[in-house]
Amino acid sequence: MSEYEIEPIRGLPGMLPPGEHIVWQGSPDWLTLARTAFSTRLVTIYFVLLTGWALESAWARHGGYLGVEMTAGLGLVGVALLYALALAEARTTVYTLTNRRIVLRIGIAVPKCINLPLRMIGAVDLALHRDGTGDVSLTITGPAKLGVAALWPHARPWKVIAPQPTLRAIPDALAVADQVARACRAVNPQGSAVVTPSPAGRAPAFAEAANA
Repeated sequence: MSEYEIEPIRGLPGMLPPGEHIVWQGSPDWLTLARTAFSTRLVTIYFVLLTGWALESAWARHGGYLGVEMTAGLGLVGVALLYALALAEARTTVYTLTNRRIVLRIGIAVPKCINLPLRMIGAVDLALHRDGTGDVSLTITGPAKLGVAALWPHARPWKVIAPQPTLRAIPDALAVADQVARACRAVNPQGSAVVTPSPAGRAPAFAEAANA
């Protein structure tokens, strides 16, 4: 029996208190997560180039193709492992939006739940991909800070000094960002409205009045 099998509510560490209800739940699209978080395309291109270089070297020596086979095999194993990790991460991840907070249930070997009260979210940013999936990043205000190591891969890329929890590779990301923004505006009516981003772009979905 895993830790997830004894959850009172899927994706949540306990029962919801009175007055709180679930607005949305979702998980990453594992293929998109593999491509964007685990860089499977880049790793594949790297091993293809490495295998091509090994093949050219072996052809110039008129033999000795064992190195080519080993390089290609290592590349296949490496990419397959990355896809397996992405699949496991997607299956064990549940993002939950309630009318009071966002909960990230994440972790394969070390499961954990991260509670983010909506009042602590100062901005919501959307990175939309051409297939409709995307990343919804959250800027946390106040003294509470989260480390990249505790969040990865559920963190906005390249934000190391001020990590931003991120709902990664979410299907129908524009609609999800709109729901998150509306939930944030419910606790902060002075926040700005949703901005519709262009495909493959990033745009703010919500920001506090002070940051707008």
